[in-house]
Amino acid sequence: MGNYIDPKVSKIVDLILQDYEDDRTVNLIDIHNQPDKEAITDIVDKLLKILYPGYYSDKVYKIYSLKNNMSATIEDVIFHLKKQVAIVLKYEDAGESEDEAVLDEKAKDITIEFMSKIPKIRGILETDIDAAYEGDPAAKSKAEIIFSYPGLFAISVYRIAHELELLHVPMIPRMMTEYAHGITGIDIHPGATIGKYFFIDHGTGIVIGETTIIGEHVKIYQGVTLGGLSTRGGQKLSGVKRHPTIGNNVTIYSGASILGGETVIGDDVTVGGNTFLVNSVEQGTRVSAKKQELKYVSKKTKK
Repeated sequence: MGNYIDPKVSKIVDLILQDYEDDRTVNLIDIHNQPDKEAITDIVDKLLKILYPGYYSDKVYKIYSLKNNMSATIEDVIFHLKKQVAIVLKYEDAGESEDEAVLDEKAKDITIEFMSKIPKIRGILETDIDAAYEGDPAAKSKAEIIFSYPGLFAISVYRIAHELELLHVPMIPRMMTEYAHGITGIDIHPGATIGKYFFIDHGTGIVIGETTIIGEHVKIYQGVTLGGLSTRGGQKLSGVKRHPTIGNNVTIYSGASILGGETVIGDDVTVGGNTFLVNSVEQGTRVSAKKQELKYVSKKTKK
C-alpha cells in the first residue's frame, strides 16, 4: 500500500511536467545560471557590516580583531558579488554577444569599481543619519537611528543598490531594494536619484519611482508616493521621465501623492498630508488639502 500511487495523482504529475517543456518565462529551471536571492541578501547584510562596522559586526569578534574581521568580510563580498554579477550579465546576454571569459572579466571590473565607492556611500549615509537625528525629536541618539530606524535601513540598501544601478548591473539592484522593501514596507527603486541629508520618518508605505529626482535636505513621512501618472504605455515608457522632481529643503507629510515626470516641486516647499499633486509647485509654497468636514454625533443624544 505504501508504494501505491493513485492514477489520478500520477496523471497530474505528468500533466505538470509536460507543461515545463515549452520556452515560456515561467518555465526557467536552470538554477545554476540565474541570480541567487539568498546570496544577494547575504551580500547586502555583509555590506551593511562594512558600512557600519561598529553596529552590524559579529559580536563574537573582539575589538582588536575588527580590522581583520572587516578585511575578511570585504574579500568575501568581492568574491560573492563578482559571482552574482557574472551570472546576471550572462543571464541578460544569453550568450549572444560576449563569451564567458569576457563577461567574467567585466563582472570583476564592475565589482572592484563598486567596492571602491564604499567610502563615498558611507559619507552620504553620515548625512542621512544627521538628517534623521536633527529631524526627529524622538531620536535619543544616532546609534538608536542606525540600530532601529527602518527608514535608514531602506536608505542604506538603496545607496548600495543605486551605485550598482549606475554601473549598469542588471537585476541585482532591484533585488536588493526589494529585500529592504519586504523588511520595511519602503519601496525605493534603485534608479531614483536622491541627494544628501535624506530622512524618512516612520516610512511604511512609501513608494519612490525609478525616475524620481530628490534634492538635498528632504524629509518624507509614511504613505508618500512619488509615482507615475500612468503606466498604460508599458515598455514604451522605459527610460522616459515618469516620476516627479523634488527640490531642496522639501517636507512631504503622510499620505501625499506627487505624480508625473513633468511635476517639479520647488525648493523650500511643504506638502501637507493627503494631498494629491500632478502639477508643479513654486519655490517656498505650502500646499495643503482642504480640511474635511467632520460630523460628531454623541451616543448620549442619538435617537
